[in-house]
Amino acid sequence: MGVRREGREAAIQFLYQRDLGGGAGVSDLEDFYAFRGLSPAARRFCEGLVSGVLAHSNEVDVALREYSQNYELERLSAVDRNILRLAIHEMLFCADIPPVVSINEAIDIAKKYGTEESGRFVNGVLDRIKATLTRPERTAAAATTTPPTSVELAEVSEEPSND
Repeated sequence: MGVRREGREAAIQFLYQRDLGGGAGVSDLEDFYAFRGLSPAARRFCEGLVSGVLAHSNEVDVALREYSQNYELERLSAVDRNILRLAIHEMLFCADIPPVVSINEAIDIAKKYGTEESGRFVNGVLDRIKATLTRPERTAAAATTTPPTSVELAEVSEEPSND
C-alpha cells in the first residue's frame, strides 16, 4: 500500500473514531498512531488531512449536505460520511491533489470499508462536486507551489553569484 493510501485510510479511521466517540482533535493523533501504527511519511500525510478536514469542517459539511441529495448528513453511514468529508476536503482545499485522484481513492476506500452500495454512492456525490470545480480534474492546480526544503535552500545558497 502506498504512503498516501495508508495516510488516507488512517485519516478516515481517525475521523470515524472522532465522529462516533465525540470530539477527538489533532492533539489525539499520537494516541491513535500508537494504536494503529503508521510510517512517518503516512503520519505526516494523515495529520495534514485530518487538520484540514477539521479546520474546514463547516465548508466540507455544507458541500456534503448540498450534494448528497435526499440524504440528511446524520443519516449517512459514519464510514461513508467520513470518506466523503476527506475527499471533499481534498477536492476543495488541496490543490496539489487532482480531483479524480481524490474520487478514485474515496471509491476504493468506500468499497473496502463501506457497504456494497458505498462505492457507487460516494462516486455519485463526488462526481456532482467535481462538476462544479473550476480547476483541472486530472492534474494538480498549476498555481500550487511547495515551499523549498532545507536541502534545496542550501543548494541555492551554494551557487556562485554573477557579481
